[in-house]
Amino acid sequence: MAKRWFPLFTISFLIITLVLAGCGTQPTSTSKILRVGSDTTYAPFGFQDEKTKEYVGFDIDLIKAIGKQLGYEVQLQGMNFDGLIPALEGSTIDVAISDMTITAERSQKVNFSKAYYTAGLSIVVKADNNSIKSFKDLEGKRIGVSIGSTGAEEAHKIKNAKLTEFNNITDAFLDLKTGGVDAVINDSPVNEYYILNKGNQDAKIVGEPLNSEELGIATSKKNPELGEKIDKALAELKKNGEYEKIYVKWFGKKPLQ
Repeated sequence: MAKRWFPLFTISFLIITLVLAGCGTQPTSTSKILRVGSDTTYAPFGFQDEKTKEYVGFDIDLIKAIGKQLGYEVQLQGMNFDGLIPALEGSTIDVAISDMTITAERSQKVNFSKAYYTAGLSIVVKADNNSIKSFKDLEGKRIGVSIGSTGAEEAHKIKNAKLTEFNNITDAFLDLKTGGVDAVINDSPVNEYYILNKGNQDAKIVGEPLNSEELGIATSKKNPELGEKIDKALAELKKNGEYEKIYVKWFGKKPLQ
């Protein structure tokens, strides 16, 4: 028995030593993960860079800055706009940031941060269209919108309008270019970016913005603490100048607030 016990003890000791050594070499991470959902077809708020294929934009830079401020590692998930709130409700994501207007209806389902941008709805038509000059000219027209957007809500109010709701706003602009719709209703900054970078030869913005809409960062009602942290981080970014830096980068001007 004595001769057999020694090698068993030695082997056991070696196994324990190797296991402990292995544990010591495993990488450790203290970073917390923030799962962020965004419809990355809303340039300049969020879109995919054609060269790098990375997601970029005002919303993307802002949520990354907020994550850094809070000590979170941001993991971005691209998804359709109408899937963002269900994803929050189902705990698939922690945060949604995607040019999302704060509305009473949405506030029943999710919590919103304090407004981080003020936008408004405007109309895009083909460059040679002279019959549509304002919202009152949209009656009976074919209108393209992004499904689940405030643009879609307003379009539903237009008498006899033939409405087409697209999964993303890029498809709406494409349908306008090919003549499938007469006009697109969408947030003004997105429309302006499209005209400047994609559609300056084919499209134009007409009329005055319909309204003024405040954009917010959405979080689950199950996690009010996260919303409070985001508000605090957003206030700190505005105070230290980082928010203004990101704003100027994407809009070419300083924020009003």
